Amino acid sequence: MLGISDSRDSGKPGFAERAPEPVSLLKPPRFGRQGWLETPFRSARGERFVRIAANLVGAAGAAFFVQATLQAYLRTHRLIGAAFLAEQMWVVVAYLIRRPARRVSRRWDDWLLAFGGTFGGVLFRPVGAHPHWGLDAGLGVQLLGLAICVSSFLALGRSFGFAAADRGLVRRGPYTIVRHPIYASYVLLQAGYLMQSISVRNALVMLFATSCNVGRALAEDRLLARSGQYQAYRAQVRWRLLPGVW
Repeated sequence: MLGISDSRDSGKPGFAERAPEPVSLLKPPRFGRQGWLETPFRSARGERFVRIAANLVGAAGAAFFVQATLQAYLRTHRLIGAAFLAEQMWVVVAYLIRRPARRVSRRWDDWLLAFGGTFGGVLFRPVGAHPHWGLDAGLGVQLLGLAICVSSFLALGRSFGFAAADRGLVRRGPYTIVRHPIYASYVLLQAGYLMQSISVRNALVMLFATSCNVGRALAEDRLLARSGQYQAYRAQVRWRLLPGVW
């Protein structure tokens, strides 16, 4: 399943933007911890080109998952497979029509976390033990995760991303319960798969992908912490992924 960022935009005026700093075309790019992607080329045309290219790459990645999900559905004809297929097709379209972010993290580790959280799930394999209780319970957990994921997409609308970004606030749907419901849904989906195919390999894959998504949640909290609106939202919605736990 293709992972997306929980960074969000309500489509309404959000944080006040700072005026861009003057940039000299003779200044070399910065590759420090905070500015590894920061280059002197910041023209509107250049930013538009980068944004369109990123959207196309994201849509292509989502299309890969659509093809894999379609093949799985054609083999099993399970209803949950059809639901996963529809969800992945929506992700392809959403990448093409999403709104641009006001600010995106330039830290290399934030992007690596996003990559691991997004693509870590492809390392799962249908190996190990397949207990009857695990098949039934795993399906129920996956259905719950899918419901949370779809409802989170509906709440976000056109506003989501890949890495941590400043996209304002959404205070509806699952975002009234936890601050990062999409990442919570990934944990449930992967836990359900692990219940159905219990093995050391799959347990390690889930540990890796979950750790990446936990890191993504922390990265987004850090990037948005400057906003007074987000501080108020964080005080209202205390939990990141699991109510009462974290």
